[in-house]
Amino acid sequence: MSFVERRVRVTVPATSANLGPGFDSLGLALALRDEVSAEVVQRGAAEREVLAREVGNGVEVRVIGEGADSVPLDESHLVVRSMYAAFDLMGGRPDGLRVSCRNAIPHGRGLGSSSAAIVGGIVLARALVAGGTLLVDDDRVFALAAELEGHPDNVAPAFYGGLVISGQEGDEWFAVPADVDPRVSVVVFVPPVAVPTSAARGLLPAHVPHRDAAANAGRAALLVAALAGRPEHLFLATRDLLHQDYRAPAMPDSAALVAALRSDGVPAIISGAGPTVLAFCDGADSASGRPVSGPVSGSVSGSVSSSVSGSVSGSVSGSASGSVSGSVGALLDRTPAGWVARHLQVERQGALVLDE
Repeated sequence: MSFVERRVRVTVPATSANLGPGFDSLGLALALRDEVSAEVVQRGAAEREVLAREVGNGVEVRVIGEGADSVPLDESHLVVRSMYAAFDLMGGRPDGLRVSCRNAIPHGRGLGSSSAAIVGGIVLARALVAGGTLLVDDDRVFALAAELEGHPDNVAPAFYGGLVISGQEGDEWFAVPADVDPRVSVVVFVPPVAVPTSAARGLLPAHVPHRDAAANAGRAALLVAALAGRPEHLFLATRDLLHQDYRAPAMPDSAALVAALRSDGVPAIISGAGPTVLAFCDGADSASGRPVSGPVSGSVSGSVSSSVSGSVSGSVSGSASGSVSGSVGALLDRTPAGWVARHLQVERQGALVLDE
């Protein structure tokens, strides 16, 4: 196995999993990307010893942006661990690595930061190996990412882009892309405090009523159709009975925002395991991607329940013809105190390799 003699750069989109009723099975890529780059360092035996002493097992990690002050800067970094897993699959590790991460996806907020790191690391490792795509095809990249993450609903759209339906059957992982109507985009409301995914999952019951499971199955099926071309059904399709209410104690402000938005007819959900709130809205807006901060003071409940000019009621309910209506600006105006909101398009492309 040989390595390419250049730095390789990979970008990976943020993702939102579940989307309401699609628990652990639906995921959507969003137009907010992390960037990871790396180059292989190959040395002689003496140089390897020096490299290991100076930079820790021959790995040097630099991080800019989200998580820069909290993530490890050695081989325990999730990107590096994912790279090693991919290198092992291809037959060997390099002597050393220089890795740089430019993070835009918030950590611990339910927007797929860990999946972006895993997918980015695997794709980066494959691109650093000469003939890597012959050694590890796309199906194996996805399977390895799902194995490392433990579930596929974020890594699938992070790798493939768009809307992906994913799951596991026995020892096999599956991922099936689905269409998304170009009229559909989202506003994400990101709170200042993270909620660990493990804490959110720990609140879920071991059993749920059969009627709730049946209702969720119907809504998940409807959600795929609504996103594909019937956005007037998004409000009904995003009603969840399996996880959001159970997790509310871990994120009361997020639950309050979802309730307030839905009371006005907005298809709002908890993104992934939370605590970010996602609201579906019209796809066309010139301010897409620009962060909007909430007021510096004031309670969340007051911010989300107050009226704003230009009601967002029924913002994606549309007309009988299936059009998407409503104001993105009115949604952004409801950003709670201390939170940051962004209007994001659906990202049609997944992980991208960009040679430097």
